[in-house]
Amino acid sequence: MGDTDAYTEIYNRYFRLMFTFGFKKLRDEDLAKDYVQELFVGIWEKRSELNEETNFAAFLYVALRSKIFNYYAHQKVENKYADFLAFHVSIAAPEQSDHLIRDKQLNEYIEKQIQALPKKMRRIFELSRKEHLSHKEIALIVNTSEFTVSKQISNALRIIRSKTGRAITVLIVSIGLKDAGQITDFL
Repeated sequence: MGDTDAYTEIYNRYFRLMFTFGFKKLRDEDLAKDYVQELFVGIWEKRSELNEETNFAAFLYVALRSKIFNYYAHQKVENKYADFLAFHVSIAAPEQSDHLIRDKQLNEYIEKQIQALPKKMRRIFELSRKEHLSHKEIALIVNTSEFTVSKQISNALRIIRSKTGRAITVLIVSIGLKDAGQITDFL
């Protein structure tokens, strides 16, 4: 019972002083309250380790000041990290945007070339490349032979490549060979 009464007395005597000190340093009421509460919780948890001969007011000020210094040190690290990320995102964003625009334009161009194919050839090509069906499955769907399916796909690829060859070459040079594999896999 003595510990609780002593703690309540300390809390009532020093809370307002510590809060005022914390608020002056932090300029944030909620943050100051949180740190002062943490300070008093720490005192309660370590009450058996406290020395009765210690200047308690000085101890509280030093402990709270230490918490505030740690807060600002942490904020400084966070700000540096945020600045670092913002800088690298600002550098990468235009490159990524250009890549996305080129990719979209090329996909639209290829889709336009696919739509220009003869109807039966386009259907077979789309079943092969977009639906990922085998030649046998496509032959059953369109009621033709596997040889015809294979020939139609080869012809469609030849037509599309002849119309998009320059566009793909430009894209491969501009985005690099790593990303180009996705396009050549499609065709």
